[in-house]
Amino acid sequence: TWPSYRVPVILPQSTLNLDKPQFDAEARLEVVSPCGPACHKSSPLPTYEEVKNYLSYETLYANGSLTETEVGIYILSNGGDGSQGRSRTKRQIYGYDSRFSIFGKDFLLNYPFSTSVKLSTGCTGTLVAEKHVLTAAHCIHDGKSYVKGAQKLRVGFLKPKLKDSSKGANVTNSAMPEKMKFQWIRVKRTHVPKGWIKGNANDIGMDYDYALLELKKPHKRKFMKIGVSPPARHLPGGRIHFSGYDNDRPGNLVYRFCDVKDETYDLLYQQCDAQPGASGSGVYVRMWKRQNHKWERKIIGIFSGHQWVDMNGTPQDFNVAVRITPLKYAQICYWIKGNYLDCREG
Repeated sequence: TWPSYRVPVILPQSTLNLDKPQFDAEARLEVVSPCGPACHKSSPLPTYEEVKNYLSYETLYANGSLTETEVGIYILSNGGDGSQGRSRTKRQIYGYDSRFSIFGKDFLLNYPFSTSVKLSTGCTGTLVAEKHVLTAAHCIHDGKSYVKGAQKLRVGFLKPKLKDSSKGANVTNSAMPEKMKFQWIRVKRTHVPKGWIKGNANDIGMDYDYALLELKKPHKRKFMKIGVSPPARHLPGGRIHFSGYDNDRPGNLVYRFCDVKDETYDLLYQQCDAQPGASGSGVYVRMWKRQNHKWERKIIGIFSGHQWVDMNGTPQDFNVAVRITPLKYAQICYWIKGNYLDCREG
């Protein structure tokens, strides 16, 4: 069952106007870091002031203007760590490739696959409200600067291509998967936590690698709610699921599930097969919602990317998802609803 969490309150305290950004960073589809589970677990917990700083955020508007919002936190629980690491790239396929390409509009246009969207910078995002998309921060900002496509960021929704009706019913084509195309909606504003904006993206912990996009108009699709990430031992079968637009299968939505191998307070380590492009995918599980007497899928994390880890001299690689902690839930929920009273239950 979904556990019930007491969610802290995160409220804006002050907002400053910043200089317009340069949009000069290259969009990297993966972030790599050698700081593994043991390294993260040994990092000291941040102070209250540090957490406030990490959860403060920048908001980028479609006209290129930029603001920074300082936040206050009430009923604080521990959160985050600021561990650092150096990069080393490595493949992201483990043994047999266990990914499934999703074909046919019956699947692609139905929940939960229909909640996956493509960002114009090359990443994946997930619909989490009528006008909001959750994704990875590194898809928009490399830790120092906004990426080139961030100001004119668009979100792509898979739609079936209209068939050529002049030929009438063509029996030979009916077995072929229907061709899909993307319909794009512009992004009105983007929120990125300050915990991501410090130093180079490859030299900081992945703990704050998430961002929220607000679309210029509602998308009119079913979306997936966010939830606080339960401990790995409470996940059904110890497994997570996510779908993304892996760039080795262009035009395909790719679904996978796998076991969680390890966790820290802010990160889930797993070996789900993935390629760049899947970054920003919403990691979800399906659990029983006792209050509503029904099964419910919720996003409990954001797929960040690859980590190369030296485990006692043995190289090991993991894929990493950023967990939605009670603090992050309060922050993302406030970004979506603009009212902390609606964000008290995780």
